[in-house]
Amino acid sequence: MKVLVCISNVPDTTTKIAFTDNNTQFNTAGVQYIINPYDEIALARAIELCEGGKGTITVINVGDASTEPTIRKALAIGADDAIRVNAAPRDAYFVAKQIANVAKDGGYDFILTGRESIDYNGSQVAAMVGEFLSIPSISIIKKLAVEGDKATLEREIEGGKEVIESPLPFIASCAEGVAEPKIPNMRGIMSARTKPLAVIEAVEIAKVAEVKSYDTPAPRGQVKMIAADDAAKLVDALHSEAKVI
Repeated sequence: MKVLVCISNVPDTTTKIAFTDNNTQFNTAGVQYIINPYDEIALARAIELCEGGKGTITVINVGDASTEPTIRKALAIGADDAIRVNAAPRDAYFVAKQIANVAKDGGYDFILTGRESIDYNGSQVAAMVGEFLSIPSISIIKKLAVEGDKATLEREIEGGKEVIESPLPFIASCAEGVAEPKIPNMRGIMSARTKPLAVIEAVEIAKVAEVKSYDTPAPRGQVKMIAADDAAKLVDALHSEAKVI
């Protein structure tokens, strides 16, 4: 079994977000980067499926050299080798195209991603990769089992669960519950230093989207206290100020 796991390099959830260049660029100064948590879940499930010599795991990241510590952590967790596409991940379409370009001749039995990256929350890459490779794409799965040339996947839908069977190869995006993220041990950290990390150049594609500017959410306003026996004032505030009724 040969598995490709896509990982994103994202700011830690405790990071205070700021922008530069007239709000057109994310300010990376002092930002701690981590493996996207949903991608860690995908990697953990791949490791479980490949335990005992049942397969190999390659992680792929689209990013510049600054993402290599994150890639090395994935190797420390348990991936066998890694690929870095040497380009800034400008949008989901661009990232998906780079991953598909690598995967098309890689002979992978299946590809896993996280359900979304926690910086942009787009949930687009897995479906796009599936389209580019003309393989089944299953989104936001909660369970994954692979037996022979068939996979059984489970995901939650409104009012219940959906069980899907898919032939190999396929791509799936993983949510909480697929596996518990793994913590690298000392042996894994040491071995990660010598595991193969290939750097390849990105393929050129037309730009289909462009970020014009960023903005932070408006700060929360002050709490307005209204006496419990003054229902009319509460209704008026909800109507004229909050505009929710």
